[in-house]
Amino acid sequence: MLRETGVPTAEDLERVLPPPEARRRGPVAVFECFERIPCDPCHRACRRGAVRPFADINDLPVVDYERCNGCGECVAACPGLAVFVVHEDYSPSTALIKLPYEFLPLPAAGRTVAALDREGRCVGRARVVRVQKPRGKTGTPVLWVEVKKSLAHTVRNIAVGRGRAGGSGENGGAEL
Repeated sequence: MLRETGVPTAEDLERVLPPPEARRRGPVAVFECFERIPCDPCHRACRRGAVRPFADINDLPVVDYERCNGCGECVAACPGLAVFVVHEDYSPSTALIKLPYEFLPLPAAGRTVAALDREGRCVGRARVVRVQKPRGKTGTPVLWVEVKKSLAHTVRNIAVGRGRAGGSGENGGAEL
C-alpha cells in the first residue's frame, strides 16, 4: 500500500511507534521512515545519541528511547519530513505534536488551524503552541501543535487559512 499511495498502513505505523513505556514518560520522537535510502541527518542532529549510528547509510533509524527527550532536533533535520515528536499527555485532554512545516508564511503561536492526517484530510483543529525556527541556514521549521489526545498519532500536518476545519474525520470541526 505504501508504495502505491505513499500513505503508510496501520501495520506500517505500528512497526515504528515507540514502545508504550517510552510514550508514557513524555515527548518522544516518532520516525515514520519506511524506505531504505542514503540518509542520516537525524543521527547527526541528535545531541543525546538517541538516534543510533547507522551501520549502513541506507539503514532505517534505530532509536534508543531511554535517551530520547523529544527535543525535536531530528524533526528539523529530516529532509523527508518523516520525523515527529509526540507528547501524548501534554494535558489531561490534549497531546502535543512537533511537526515539520515548510510553507510560508509560518502561522503565529496561538493561532487555531486545521489539523490534517497523512492523506491531507482535515480531522479536527490544532492550536499552534510554538514556532521553532531552525538553527543556522539549514533545517525545517518545526511547529508545536496541540490537538485532542485521540489525534496524537493521526495528525501529521496543518492547513492555515482553510476556514473552519471540517470534513469527514472523527473530530472534523471539533474544538480542542
